[in-house]
Amino acid sequence: MAASSKSLLSTAASLAATAMLVRTIANDFLPHNLQNYVFSSFHNLLSRFSTQLTITIDEFSGFSFNEMYQAAEIYLGSKSSSSECRRIRVIKPEKDKNISVSVDRDEEIIDTFEGMEMKWSLACKQTESQVLHNEYNSTVRSESRFFLLTFHKKYRDRVLGSYLPHVLLQAKALKEEKKGLKLYTVKHERVYGNFNDAWNSINLDHPATFETLAMDPELKTEIMADLDRFVMRRDYYRKVGKAWKRGYLLYGPPGTGKSSLIAAIANYLNFNIYDLELADVQCNSELRRLLVSTANRSILVVEDIDCSIDLQDRQATEEQVVVVNGRFRHSNQNNQVTLSGLLNFIDGLWSSCGDERIIIFTTNHKEKLDPALLRPGRMDMHIHMSYCSPEAFKVLAKNYLGVQDHHLFRQIEALILEVEVTPAQVAEELMKRDCPDTSLCGLVEFLTAKKREVKDVDGLETHQTVLG
Repeated sequence: MAASSKSLLSTAASLAATAMLVRTIANDFLPHNLQNYVFSSFHNLLSRFSTQLTITIDEFSGFSFNEMYQAAEIYLGSKSSSSECRRIRVIKPEKDKNISVSVDRDEEIIDTFEGMEMKWSLACKQTESQVLHNEYNSTVRSESRFFLLTFHKKYRDRVLGSYLPHVLLQAKALKEEKKGLKLYTVKHERVYGNFNDAWNSINLDHPATFETLAMDPELKTEIMADLDRFVMRRDYYRKVGKAWKRGYLLYGPPGTGKSSLIAAIANYLNFNIYDLELADVQCNSELRRLLVSTANRSILVVEDIDCSIDLQDRQATEEQVVVVNGRFRHSNQNNQVTLSGLLNFIDGLWSSCGDERIIIFTTNHKEKLDPALLRPGRMDMHIHMSYCSPEAFKVLAKNYLGVQDHHLFRQIEALILEVEVTPAQVAEELMKRDCPDTSLCGLVEFLTAKKREVKDVDGLETHQTVLG
């Protein structure tokens, strides 16, 4: 028995030594392409006699995320903490409640389902992307990631018909259980690399809700009803032949709560936010690449769109020079975002590349925007964020002071109707003092002073008109 064991060990050692010798000779004397061909042919020959089948699950399918890859990543993360993995990846962002566990590269996980044994592994391959119209690098190194799922050939139909749908369902449940909202911003140096690397994310822990928004109650109800109707109408949008998206234009003076409304919508729908600075995007192709790399069930936000790019001139002169962020650029079609490029993604062919998406534009000056941007199908609902109203003041008093009624309310409401004051200004006054009585008295003084200023300005203008 001992001799037999020694013989087996000796044979194994000889085979290993031979394999190492062959590999060394191949590396030293055979061109790289020929090596790949030889080893690939040898692997194919062996696979003909193998009982195993391997499925490759790439991270991306063309320009889109591969839902199966994302599901496998979540599903295997839940398995890796309890399996016999030798190496796992652990992430815990500062504001997250849960530790996120995922599979590390080249690590294997064994999973069983209905008596079938599955072997998973994560593989990565370095790729190079040639970059056009990019000031950072001419070539960006990136990774191509994919999962390998290996199992017995006889289970092929059961894996495709039962196991993979099971992975999708389990991943969806795990994602909903642990989901925390994210705020994404553009990672410009990685725009032309892996799609998954085009955006940076941080946790979005904004406390704004529709209950705390200082807005007209009827307008809040109208917005929530519109959002509810949108998320419930997947089949309806498909039936009428429209992309499943919704556009909102928030317009009004600064300090009227446009950013708070965006956060409230994200919290209400549990959608992540993608914050896009159009002024930093160099061309239409870069804009398209960024937008197709956003996920479904998300909100794309472009704030102060009237300040981002020249949206009134759809036919920019080819050699006009513009300054963006202190850098001189030519405004030809190849290196500047144009209105037509933006409109093509909002409701053109590219608008169908994704589902359940909300697009929000904000502006302080609606009149400056091109009418083509405002029509239904692009900006479906126009929401006027106005100056503070008596109803909005009551919400602020409840939020900041914890009071729903006070003897000064009527006086304050009358003053609010006479002067233009934003919710942000009212909130700032309420925050100055802890005592409700002194806080509301301070607000009365502030509003009275503003009313006096308005009268002084009106009196001066009347006097100048008479003299003129």
